[in-house]
Amino acid sequence: MERDTGGRTASALFAGFRALGLFSNDIPHVVRFNALKRRFYVTTCVGKSFHTYDVQKLSLVAVSNSLPQDICCMAADGRLVFAAYGNVFSAFARNKEVVHTFKGHKAEIHLLQPFGDHVISVDTDSILIIWHIYSEEEYLQLTFDKSVFKISAILHPSTYLNKILLGSEQGSLQLWNVKSNKLLYTFPGWKVGVTALQQAPAVDVVAVGLMSGQVIIHNIKFDETLMKFRQDWGPITSISFRTDGHPIMAAGSPCGHIGLWDLEDKKFINQMRNAHSTAIAGLTFLHREPLLVTNGADNALRVWIFDGPTGEGRLLRFRMGHSAPLTKIRYYGQNGQQILSASQDGTLQSFSTIHEKFNKSLGHGLINKKRVKRKGLQNTLSVRLPPITKFAAEEARESDWDGIIACHQGKLSCSTWNYQRSTIGAYFLKPKELKKDDITATAVDITSCGNFAVIGLSSGTVDVYNMQSGIHRGRFGEDQAHKGSVRGVAVDGLNQLTITTGSEGLLKFWNFKNKILIHSMSLDSSPNMMLLHRDSGILGLALDDFSISVLDIETRKIVREFSGHQGQINDMAFSPDGRWLISASMDCSIRTWDLPSGWSNISLYSVVSLRPLPTDYVPSVVMLPGTCQTEDVELSEETIEPSDEMIEYDSPEQLNEQLVTLSLLPESRWKNLLNLDVIKKKNKPKEPPKVPKSAPFFIPTVPGLVPRYAAPEQNNDPQQSKVVNLGILAQKSDFFLKLEEGLVNNKYDAALNLLKELGPSGIETELRSLSPECGGSVEVMQNFLKMIGMMLDRKRDFELAQAYLALFLKLHLKMLPSEPKLLEEMTQLSSQVEENWIHLQSLFNQSMCILNYIKSALLQ
Repeated sequence: MERDTGGRTASALFAGFRALGLFSNDIPHVVRFNALKRRFYVTTCVGKSFHTYDVQKLSLVAVSNSLPQDICCMAADGRLVFAAYGNVFSAFARNKEVVHTFKGHKAEIHLLQPFGDHVISVDTDSILIIWHIYSEEEYLQLTFDKSVFKISAILHPSTYLNKILLGSEQGSLQLWNVKSNKLLYTFPGWKVGVTALQQAPAVDVVAVGLMSGQVIIHNIKFDETLMKFRQDWGPITSISFRTDGHPIMAAGSPCGHIGLWDLEDKKFINQMRNAHSTAIAGLTFLHREPLLVTNGADNALRVWIFDGPTGEGRLLRFRMGHSAPLTKIRYYGQNGQQILSASQDGTLQSFSTIHEKFNKSLGHGLINKKRVKRKGLQNTLSVRLPPITKFAAEEARESDWDGIIACHQGKLSCSTWNYQRSTIGAYFLKPKELKKDDITATAVDITSCGNFAVIGLSSGTVDVYNMQSGIHRGRFGEDQAHKGSVRGVAVDGLNQLTITTGSEGLLKFWNFKNKILIHSMSLDSSPNMMLLHRDSGILGLALDDFSISVLDIETRKIVREFSGHQGQINDMAFSPDGRWLISASMDCSIRTWDLPSGWSNISLYSVVSLRPLPTDYVPSVVMLPGTCQTEDVELSEETIEPSDEMIEYDSPEQLNEQLVTLSLLPESRWKNLLNLDVIKKKNKPKEPPKVPKSAPFFIPTVPGLVPRYAAPEQNNDPQQSKVVNLGILAQKSDFFLKLEEGLVNNKYDAALNLLKELGPSGIETELRSLSPECGGSVEVMQNFLKMIGMMLDRKRDFELAQAYLALFLKLHLKMLPSEPKLLEEMTQLSSQVEENWIHLQSLFNQSMCILNYIKSALLQ
């Protein structure tokens, strides 16, 4: 189990990354126009934060920082986005950061209205406060009697300076001058609650949406109703007008339909049914564009274009997630970049962990896809399949035929799906002889080759089907594999073994090819679900007594038993290497179980000391990840101080004197030393470099990998001789001088450090200059070999010692036999190198032997 983190609200193994598939909730969206970029942006709420999308491509451009609570309403002007949570609201700049916070309401805020340099907020107690944005101070506060005038809508009429129009649940409307704090006029209304107020393209004209489904086009200057419209779908949720030359008004409804009215002909012209599967939270026509932006609580953001002759909107682009709780999720493929998810909304969708543009929906399951296509049914609710409860996917043959098999709630037949075409597949797989309605498919699996599907039924029958043709290819057992309902089926990676388990508490192993029973064993409790890790042959079984049993399918023995969950286990997952089993339960906990006894792969995460948790341990509550990383939270002093279980470890330069330690230098500094002549030959320019007409100004630097400026030469004597001093041409390098010092004090660290800083060409130059022909001496060459011997004795910088010695031998091999001192030093060095290599090779062989044993040994 996961280690105790000392009371911190965090996990030692896992960190929240981000939430996928969140696009919208029931809070109306906000549309803004950026005059600088000439683009429209739409902002939608996703809980404690909001997303901002570019309407042109619906690409995500910003995710706001999280607020302490869920956002309850939003508004925006040209610069800021305002979001309310509880009785507080904040102003966000750059769609991300909170720059102002406004506190003063006692009840929850449900309306916001920007008003120049001010912003108006209204709470559920009908208290209206006008704030100055930049000073965050109250400018005016108005209190209304909820029983007489409970504010339900707010609007700033166009061209009405310092005036706001308020709608009430009682049906009346009031026009206020907020600068003089005066009630200018009261509209008696239509005795039905006001749900929406929207400015019409004409001055003085306002659209009023009512609880009765009526839309009143009213002139507020003369208090005169111009026209009335009614829809039969319930209260008006939102209203918008086209401003691109077509006098069209759109109104949203609680059932997801949108009504369209022609204001010139004063008639209903069209309807957009099922624009959303839930209530239309918000709809907005873009200014002077035939585009309508809508969002709803079904987690969808859609853009419709009005380019057809009938005046109905056509779906142009959308971002959509699941609108109901998930029933099953699995990674698709081996790269971890796509997640397949099934939901109670009946859809199967794919979400990308890389970018939202790779998301796609495989749609709803349809009972008869050809009939729907042939008859052109718009409303497919009557022919939709119930939600998917279990599915299995394999990408091996996805381009040839369907690669996903799914069973549906209360259905006998299993559907196939095609990931590449993003649609339901060609077959519904079920036994032909079964006609009973009470038998349902309960478990599915698909072979690793993608050719066969194994389906278990509630009757205990387990069948095999061909995925390419949909033909029935056999059955395990004579009539049924189990006496109870099948709770899990699995096929190993080589299609040799099929494992099934039933509610009667039996686990059975079958030969996949001839369908013969190989082995059967009883479980301590009835199984709830089963999961096989094909690569390692480890089988996980979640039982009804909330425990987990782990089996090795080769020995067919239970090798691990885990208990600790306090509720039904909903799902399980293995880590890719098969060493961790992670389980999720209805007790709202996710537990990580280590199958081997030690934490062998802890280095993948961090240096933490892990121990098993006691059975009575109460896990800490952690925050679910949002759509972006949460803001850094200041930790308490107790949290910052390291505990005894988790201490920062500083690695020494060498763990043990008997171990061989490599340097931290990159390979480019030493790996190509022997091939420098070949590299120089390849890099030789075809033509000599041309001298520029006027050489550019440059600051002289000292040669080397670490750039250093050369100090200016001091020339104080104007009468200095111009005769060239030949001694300067034979000046010894710093490395040469440090090696000479080693003759006296027998220390070579300084020389080695200088050599480490040089590049390959510089190292070759230094080693070549050690010979007497190039200004060096035999004593210095002997000293260099002693430095190599010192490096081999210490067993540090091992690869550097080998590379430097190899280059030295390549450069001076001809003269070494003629110098007795160097020959004696080389003989001693040769035995030293051979001894080191034998020791290193034995360590390698021992490590490889242990590693191969661990890989091939069974889990016991």
